[in-house]
Amino acid sequence: MTDGPAGKRAAPRSPARKRLNRLQRRLTLAYTLITLAGVGALCWLVIRTDGRSWQAVEYEEMRRRAAVTASLIYYTDAGIQLDGLYDDEATTGRPEVLVLQVRRDGLRQVFTSRGSAQRIAPDTAARVARTAMARDDTVRTKGRTSAGQPVYLLGLPFYHDRTQQTSGAVVVVGDPAKGQAEHHRLVVAVLSGSGLLTLLAGATGHVLSGRSLRPAAEALDAQERLLADAAHELRTPVAVMRGSVDLADADPGQLHVHLPRLRRATDRMTDVVDNILTRGRLQAGHAFRPVPLRLDQLVEQVCEELPPSRHTVTSFLDPSVVRADPELVRTAVRNLLANALRHGRTPGDPQDRAEVDITVSGTTVTVADRGVGVDPDSLPGLLIRYRSPGGGTGIGLSLVREIAAAHGGDVTVRRRPGGGSAFVLTLGPAPRSSGHRRAARTSPDRDPAS
Repeated sequence: MTDGPAGKRAAPRSPARKRLNRLQRRLTLAYTLITLAGVGALCWLVIRTDGRSWQAVEYEEMRRRAAVTASLIYYTDAGIQLDGLYDDEATTGRPEVLVLQVRRDGLRQVFTSRGSAQRIAPDTAARVARTAMARDDTVRTKGRTSAGQPVYLLGLPFYHDRTQQTSGAVVVVGDPAKGQAEHHRLVVAVLSGSGLLTLLAGATGHVLSGRSLRPAAEALDAQERLLADAAHELRTPVAVMRGSVDLADADPGQLHVHLPRLRRATDRMTDVVDNILTRGRLQAGHAFRPVPLRLDQLVEQVCEELPPSRHTVTSFLDPSVVRADPELVRTAVRNLLANALRHGRTPGDPQDRAEVDITVSGTTVTVADRGVGVDPDSLPGLLIRYRSPGGGTGIGLSLVREIAAAHGGDVTVRRRPGGGSAFVLTLGPAPRSSGHRRAARTSPDRDPAS
């Protein structure tokens, strides 16, 4: 028993699906750019704030040292006294402290703190001191050493104890190198983290956009599969009908010879349309309408609706109640029977007849034949459209699988003792009513699957 034509090469993606893929990439790019803009603005704010904070900390330390230094300067009759500056921590190390006093010949540097010096030009320190004295306030500015390195400069005036006139200024030279090193490490960390966050946002955006477009992609795939099924399934009966019409047109007197073939093609087309419509209902998600159902009675009706043929169909029916969709189950049983009648011909039978047994027990329907048999390992291939190697409907068994899955069941196949195969349709758990099995035999004289 087989169902569907031989396997085909995978078809290329449709233009509509390509447009969906392009839309996903654009959404991912937009999400990434928006995240990058937000993260970039945040990074700029953090880096700028951190740079200013380090500068503020350094200037605050310079101001403290300048204030302590100015408080330690005092005057006596002998002149300015700087002895308190040599032992204080505020005038040791960095930032460097300079004291400039007003003399007759101009500003003169009278003290330099101990420790490594920044070696700024004398005129630079004098300019800062004059500015602080002229404004009579603390002055902050920037400058460079003789080697061209940047430095912070702060000037604070000090006063004569008796006259309270400005007599000089304390100039503090700060080194921004320490703060810049810490600031550089922060910049590297922030930029690295921002880059990783942007990559993560791009990946997340790609996944989210893919999920948001998944319903549209699934609907598009379902539509394309439905169109492919219609084109594939209708091709054969239409060709048969057209050939019969051409032959009848060429010889109108032999019309009665071609009418049975036209009728069979019409019946085949009707089955194809029913299968395609059922698949469309399943793919649209509106098909499953379960109700309490007498499974044995439904199977009996399907057997009674079979057209007359030379084949034999024997049913063994246990009274069974399941919760299922009657139309879907009817389609599944009809497809299994048609498949068995088409491919389950008994080997060696001179009339090429099929002997099919259909059994209902609990929630299962078993359709068995005496054909050449099917390897159970090949079942997955038989349940894929266009993958079955023996010709046939192309979607019959795959539709049975979808109907079984909709009911929480499955389709399996096993070898039948004495030859042949048995396909088992399971419709999920359901209570089984008690009763006796009923047997019936159908032996019509026209092949429904010819």
